[in-house]
Amino acid sequence: MNASKTGYLNDNFKMFHLTDNLQKTYDYHYHDFIKILLFISGDVTYCIEGRSYVLQPYDVVLVDAGEVHRPVINSPSTYERIIIYVSSEFLSSYTTEQYDLGYCLQKAREEHSHVLRCASLSKSRLYQVSRELEQSFGDQDFAGELYSRLLFLEFMIQLNRASIHDSISYAEMDCASPKILEVMQYINTNLGEELSIDQLSAMFYLSKYYLMHSFKEETGYTIGNYITAKRLFLARELIQAGRTITEACFESGFKNYSSFSRAYKKMYHEIPRDLLKEDFIASAATHPVDQSASDVKSR
Repeated sequence: MNASKTGYLNDNFKMFHLTDNLQKTYDYHYHDFIKILLFISGDVTYCIEGRSYVLQPYDVVLVDAGEVHRPVINSPSTYERIIIYVSSEFLSSYTTEQYDLGYCLQKAREEHSHVLRCASLSKSRLYQVSRELEQSFGDQDFAGELYSRLLFLEFMIQLNRASIHDSISYAEMDCASPKILEVMQYINTNLGEELSIDQLSAMFYLSKYYLMHSFKEETGYTIGNYITAKRLFLARELIQAGRTITEACFESGFKNYSSFSRAYKKMYHEIPRDLLKEDFIASAATHPVDQSASDVKSR
């Protein structure tokens, strides 16, 4: 099975409180936006970019835009969670010399973990403000939308403060194949370079069959599809950062513009030039042929 992009985000952020009692099966997928999951209960292993985490109540799961992930429901016990989707561009707009609301994601990358663990989270201001934020979405009082935004910003401030002050720990991950994780890390840090199965198998001393089979087991992707998807996501980020489309094409590792354009249109259902029309006007990219964020909230 191949991982696929699911969902688009029309707003700066969305929030859902979900409870399931069924042992569902989810495919690998990824989003164009950041996902924050507050895990409340259940028997769930969360798989993100080749890493697996056995979740504990009140864990906070951080999934950056473009990261391949899926939950694995181990038993039909009640799976309860709060999910927040946030536009990367919106979060980046709150970056100054004094603060960066995306710092918690950077810190998690440095710690090589996607899961923040805090034993007292249920009694913290972070959890309290998450519940206030949830309630605010039904607020019809004066400046309700502004109030929701203020609560969301406080939520992110509290999350970053927890990261900065070391009031949390980072969950250890379980990786069935450390070698495959190394391959994924190499790919993600060398997208602009030549990448091939022959090269990767020789570099990591793996047979091509083992590499291809294990890689798909761990990520839901073939190696070729994974590299292409990551290069396209990088190209998209470069265009949003101000690179020309041609610069983004070659800096992300594509050898010619025509293959880049075809792959981009297949993945995003638009041509690269359309991104210039939408992303400097809207707060987040929208792709009408895909599901909305509310359609994929259960994941």
